[in-house]
Amino acid sequence: MQAKNCEAEVLSLLKKLCDIPSPSGREDIISSFIYDYLRDIGFKAIIKDSNVIVNPDADFLISTHLDTVKKRMPFHFDGKTAYGTGVSDAKGSITSILLALREMDELKYTVAFFVEEEEGGNGSKTFCDSFSPKMAVVMEPTSLRIAKEHYGNIEVEIKTKGRSAHGSMPERGINAIEECFKTIKEIERLSGIKPTILKIVGGGDDYCIPDYCTAVVDLLIPPYKDVGVIYKRIEQLELTVKEFCNGFVSGKSAEMVERAMSNLGLDVKHTTMPSWTDAINLHSHGVDVVVWGPGDLSLCHTKDERVELREILLAKEVLKELNSVLNQ
Repeated sequence: MQAKNCEAEVLSLLKKLCDIPSPSGREDIISSFIYDYLRDIGFKAIIKDSNVIVNPDADFLISTHLDTVKKRMPFHFDGKTAYGTGVSDAKGSITSILLALREMDELKYTVAFFVEEEEGGNGSKTFCDSFSPKMAVVMEPTSLRIAKEHYGNIEVEIKTKGRSAHGSMPERGINAIEECFKTIKEIERLSGIKPTILKIVGGGDDYCIPDYCTAVVDLLIPPYKDVGVIYKRIEQLELTVKEFCNGFVSGKSAEMVERAMSNLGLDVKHTTMPSWTDAINLHSHGVDVVVWGPGDLSLCHTKDERVELREILLAKEVLKELNSVLNQ
C-alpha cells in the first residue's frame, strides 16, 4: 500500500508540472509553482536571472531545466508509464528533486532549476556567472545510467543556390536540393562523422527545379576528438556555425553518483550523453559535472516521450542518498 501511495504522489506532482506549459523563454508560471512548492516544504528559494535556486553556495550542485520544446503532447498514464511533452525532458527529474527535498531535513548541495536549456542555455550560463560549485549532477534522461562521457558538437546551417528550370527539364537547371545533399556528403567526408540532418527546406509546388535550399545539420563529436580540428576541416565549405562545443569526461562527480547508487544496492551502469545539455556550460566554467536522470533520451522531443514512475522514485532515493554521502 505504501508503494502505491508513493506512486500516486509521483503521478500527482508530475501531472501538475506537465500541465503547466513551459516552452523556452516562458517558464515564469512553472518557476512560481516550484518556488511556492519549495516554500511550502520548508526551503527558502531565490529566483535569480529566472532560475530557481536553493542553498546556492554549496560546493556540489544538482540541477535540471524547467523548459520544454514548443510542441504540446497531452499528459496520460497507463498504470506504469507517463507520457507527454516534458515528462522525461526534464519534468521527471524535477519531480524526483522536489520529492527528495520533501524528505530531507538538511540539504548539503545546491539545487538549481535552469531556464532556456532547450534554446541557448542561458539559464546555466547566467548561473555560472554568479555561483561556483566544484562538482555537479545535471539531471537529463539517461535511463538512470551515468553519462561520464559527454559529446561535443558542431551545428551548422547550409545554404545552397541553383538555377531554376521547368520541372520537366532538369538538365537545364541546377537543383539546389541536390547541391545541398552534396554539401552534406562533403561534410561527412571531411569530418569523418555522419551528420544528423535536423531540417531541410527547398522547392515548392510550381513544378520548377528549386534554385534555393537551406538545411541545418549536427555533427556529434566524441570527447576524445577536438571539435576545433574538425571545424577547421569543414570551414572551407563556408557554412554558418550555429553551435560549437567540445565534449568532456566526468571525474569525481560521476564517482559520487556511483557511490550513492551502490549504497542503495542499485546496478551501476554507464552511458554517453550525445546531446547538448547544461553540463557543457558548467564544464566550461571549471565544474566537474556528470549527467544522469530518469527517462529515455531517444524518445524526448517526440510524440512518444515517456518516463516510468519507477525511475522517478529511484532517482528520488539516489538524490537523498547522495545528500547523505556528502554529509559524511
